[in-house]
Amino acid sequence: MSKLNEYCTFCGRSKKEVSILVAGIHGYICDICANQAFHIINEASPQKKRKGDFVLSKEELPCPKEIKAFLDLYVIGQDDAKRYLSVSVYNHYKRLMQLNEDDNEVEIEKSNIIMVGSTGTGKTLLAKTIARLLKVPFTIVDATVLTEAGYVGEDIESILTRLLHVADYKVEEAERGIVFIDEIDKIARKSDNPSITRDVSGEGVQQGLLKLLEGSVVNVPPQGGRKHPEQKMIAVDTKNILFICGGAFDGIEKKIAQRLNTQVIGYTASENTKKIDRNNLLQYITPQDLKSFGLIPEIIGRLPILTYLEPLDRNALRNILTEPKNSIIKQYQKMFDMDNVTLIIDEEVLDYIVDKAIEFKLGARGLRSIAEDIMIDAMFELPGTEQKELHISLNYAKERIERVENSRLQSA
Repeated sequence: MSKLNEYCTFCGRSKKEVSILVAGIHGYICDICANQAFHIINEASPQKKRKGDFVLSKEELPCPKEIKAFLDLYVIGQDDAKRYLSVSVYNHYKRLMQLNEDDNEVEIEKSNIIMVGSTGTGKTLLAKTIARLLKVPFTIVDATVLTEAGYVGEDIESILTRLLHVADYKVEEAERGIVFIDEIDKIARKSDNPSITRDVSGEGVQQGLLKLLEGSVVNVPPQGGRKHPEQKMIAVDTKNILFICGGAFDGIEKKIAQRLNTQVIGYTASENTKKIDRNNLLQYITPQDLKSFGLIPEIIGRLPILTYLEPLDRNALRNILTEPKNSIIKQYQKMFDMDNVTLIIDEEVLDYIVDKAIEFKLGARGLRSIAEDIMIDAMFELPGTEQKELHISLNYAKERIERVENSRLQSA
């Protein structure tokens, strides 16, 4: 075919009239016709029957045991919470797969989950870890900043704004995502007594969360909040979004003890309560205790799966220091290694750090702060020097901790 006669075989446009003219065996196609052909094929495809492009096959779907095994690499203990979380996420995947199938005789309902555990036991760490494994949009939001619409603070819809941001503002992707709401206990009802003032950061937020948890179409500000009143709202259907909530619920053990009647005096009472583990009352938690703490019954009903995180004992704290894939000690060794310094820590130093963490009652977070106090001088002085090895002995660790404690006492 002569170059003088180069034209699109489909529309007849010449090479001068189009941007690109792709040559074939017996003809040409221009960029305009190729674009139209793409849209025609896309519209005619059977996959367009369902929204989005979630195409995870049953073979690729991680089973609950595989999800838990992945969590075990990063989180020590908490087997019960891991099992509940693994099953919940696995069922969420299956629910998304059902949306892409034609057989919808039995519709799988989502099961939102709530995790209760004291500070430093790993609630947020579980959420962050499982986010690495997921093939759906995942975001973590803090309930402490939420207030009822019309008051200072963030609206409930800002939760979905962050999910949209993670999904690159693809609504179909966001509508199949997972949201972890942290510090859910901070929006508990402040008091059962009626008051002339509105509980705008407690019960007001719980009432606003109802429609998100249950499933409804919510108009979401893409830039968040009321700072941009001129912005166009994005409609997001929360029906297929899985919500995982976590909170410390500090003091709920008293509610559990009261329900279990562990303070009753008498011979028969001691027989009934002798089997109760008073050091871990969270294992007996029920939805009734959440209601006593200040969550409204409507929101408890929309969080049907209730699990707890066990308090960390000495052995668990000791393992957290060294065993996980991203353990605290491994992180410090990596940081010093980047400065060509080999970090050596004696075993008794690790035991000392654990003892201090138990003393401060800060859980796993306390391990990090204590280790930081021990390492801070070396991390400041060693970079740029010729020293190739740092040996942390028990005396070195005690000296650094005592110096920090004395300096804080003097400044207090």
